[in-house]
Amino acid sequence: MKSRMLLVTIAALAAIAGPAVHADEADASQYRIQFQGSRSRDEVRAEAATAGANRSTEPAGSRVAVPLQSSLDSKAVRAQAAEAVRLGRITRGEAGPI
Repeated sequence: MKSRMLLVTIAALAAIAGPAVHADEADASQYRIQFQGSRSRDEVRAEAATAGANRSTEPAGSRVAVPLQSSLDSKAVRAQAAEAVRLGRITRGEAGPI
């Protein structure tokens, strides 16, 4: 008797809760954005074609600065640096004086 009453109770709860569970579509279509475009397909294609033709592959702000002109010779600068290392005026590598 108790099992029959339990079965009837479960069936009654399922009948009451059933419609609430299936209240909307399974794909959540109620949240989809609805809009109507104002331009024709040909206008959009023409704009896409011109945008692709005018597009630059160079990232913005990536232009290299003009090289600076120096009056020093690179060999002379390297020789001065080697002499400074040899005399202990500057450290060699990443280790500083301890």
